[in-house]
Amino acid sequence: MKLLAFLAFISLAAAAWAQAPAKPAAEPMKEAAPKPMAEAPKQAATGPKIPNPRRWTEDARHCLQLPTPTEVIKCAEEFL
Repeated sequence: MKLLAFLAFISLAAAAWAQAPAKPAAEPMKEAAPKPMAEAPKQAATGPKIPNPRRWTEDARHCLQLPTPTEVIKCAEEFL
């Protein structure tokens, strides 16, 4: 039994030792940095602002009570 354990250990150690060490990746050629363009002035968003558009933390199981699959999907999309 000790011989079997020893042979298993040696075979695993040999396989790990035979693997080539990882070579560091060559640095890519550095390109000239692009010139920053003048930023356009930010315009105010039009339309009503939604206070909290994402509702990930809320429970959407009430949508499952709707009668048709399309109504369920439309209701559940609010929670995505």
